[in-house]
Amino acid sequence: MNSQSRKPTNLSLDTALLKEAKALKVNLSRAAEKGGRTAVATAGAAQWQAANAAALKSSNSYVERHGLPLDRFRPF
Repeated sequence: MNSQSRKPTNLSLDTALLKEAKALKVNLSRAAEKGGRTAVATAGAAQWQAANAAALKSSNSYVERHGLPLDRFRPF
């Protein structure tokens, strides 16, 4: 990601964490961005699962009753 797509943001962080990160030369901006990406991906996946729960349940029910649709073509 280039610097033009970044925006300065204020965060409140534990002072002990800030001190330790500075001592260890950890780039907290990058670490926070990585953590934010993980949190957004996790929330997005949970939202997708909730929105598609009925379809997933229906599909799983079909497979339980009838097996996999193309199972007879599997070589293993």
